[in-house]
Amino acid sequence: MTKTINIGFVGCGANARGHMEALEKMDDARVCVVCDVAEESARSAAELTGAEATTKLDRLLARDDLHAVYLSLPVFAHGEPELAVIRRGLPFFVEKPVARTMATARRIAAEVQRSDLLTCVGYQLRYGAGTTAARTALEDHTIGLIVGQYWSGTGRGDRNRWTMQYEKSGGQILEQATHTFDMMRYLCGEVTRVSAHRANRQLHDIDCADVHVVALTFASGALGSMTTTWAYDPSDWSHANILHITYADHVLRWTADATTRCGGGETRELTAEDACIDRVFIDAVRSGDRSAILSPYDDAVKSLELCLAINESAENDGKPVTLTPPSPPPGPGLTA
Repeated sequence: MTKTINIGFVGCGANARGHMEALEKMDDARVCVVCDVAEESARSAAELTGAEATTKLDRLLARDDLHAVYLSLPVFAHGEPELAVIRRGLPFFVEKPVARTMATARRIAAEVQRSDLLTCVGYQLRYGAGTTAARTALEDHTIGLIVGQYWSGTGRGDRNRWTMQYEKSGGQILEQATHTFDMMRYLCGEVTRVSAHRANRQLHDIDCADVHVVALTFASGALGSMTTTWAYDPSDWSHANILHITYADHVLRWTADATTRCGGGETRELTAEDACIDRVFIDAVRSGDRSAILSPYDDAVKSLELCLAINESAENDGKPVTLTPPSPPPGPGLTA
């Protein structure tokens, strides 16, 4: 492969801009074409990157110099864009959640498997130094309890696509807390059963809940809980993406920024080598080695399934929903 990895972007919103800025700092990656249904958004992204701008996906995919594609799409737009990229035979990076329905995700996953394409999903919290340290700390230990929270203020303000659960987003569980549920899976193993309740306590002008309480049973036998709200202070993100995990005689506290371990009369910060998800993806595209990709498409489908099961339970007054994951390999949280 040539020295420079040429990238196309489908979707040019704020999330995409973050990845574009990361790629612009690399001397071996170039954003060469950007596409958005909103012409102004595509033009603005082109000015940022020096790329060609288009509103037509087929024009982007017609370029013969592309090595990979980023799909930075709202959840309701997933499906045909991925399938078009797969038909073109290009590796792709796609934002979470990977779809609104399991039918769409499974169709894409089947085509990815058939084509044996390299993929990466934007669960970037898996790549942080604190996450790596947490995995190491939990390895070969019996996990007892996992307690999580995702409290934010993103449901406040003007009505937006996030708060249009049935038209657009799937609600906070699918749009945002999916990161924390994904981290539960990554650190503690698969979930086999969920029960959820939801309510509108403060935000009554949106069509989805502003609070959730979720109970989870893990394949290892560990138990978990999760609370979410997006009716909190919009300026304070310090209560989002938090896990407390008990094991041995310790409590491990994981956040998006740091991991600490309490026990034996001391509190210690745990750290390890950090990784940038965009750097990992570009290196994998160049080499063909997928071993550093921690969030391939088929695994991200499992996080989608978990979040959809939670929504299903909440819609049915907490009726438990059973998930039947494949037998997981040995790993953190999976000891008897």
